[in-house]
Amino acid sequence: MNRIEDLMNLAPVIPVLVIDEVAHARPIAEALVRGGLPVLEVTLRTASALDVIREMKQVPGAIVGAGTVLNEHALDDALTAGSEFIVSPGLTESLAKAAIAAKVPFLPGIATSSDIMRGLDLGLDRFKFFPAEANGGIPALKAIAAPFGMARFCPTGGITAATAPDWLALDAVLCCGGSWLVPKGAPDVAAIEAAARAAAALPR
Repeated sequence: MNRIEDLMNLAPVIPVLVIDEVAHARPIAEALVRGGLPVLEVTLRTASALDVIREMKQVPGAIVGAGTVLNEHALDDALTAGSEFIVSPGLTESLAKAAIAAKVPFLPGIATSSDIMRGLDLGLDRFKFFPAEANGGIPALKAIAAPFGMARFCPTGGITAATAPDWLALDAVLCCGGSWLVPKGAPDVAAIEAAARAAAALPR
């Protein structure tokens, strides 16, 4: 898996995970993989995130990456922890060049046409539309994507199990990010697996 598009095409939803307790990492990853969602984005929003990545990497079938990567230092930390892909909430030239140099699949966040043009100039054409709902939702992405037929997107932020099918119906959308799959707190693995199965079955 050396291209971000390969990962985006594996399942309709990429779980976006904010996990405080390292002990929760394995059961959550196992439930998501059993449910058919192998690509897991662990956000670097908690002190335990890098250890969570290391734990989830031990789960057979899990493809674990780091989200909320803001700069080159965070990129280095994520790669050292074993991250197999990198997601950022925005797009800076310094981070993009570092990720490209590291040859790691990279999904930068965009919110405007200028963001997309900056990415295209750097050789990138797969983006995270973030925060999706706060940025105007489906009408906004349709309008922004229209001039960029080569670009494809993973909208993330505010999407729910109920609205995900509408996002996935867009031609420009390959998958969407889902934070609804794993609520905070001790994991209910049966509920997580059931939610994952439902998400994995979504048409696109």
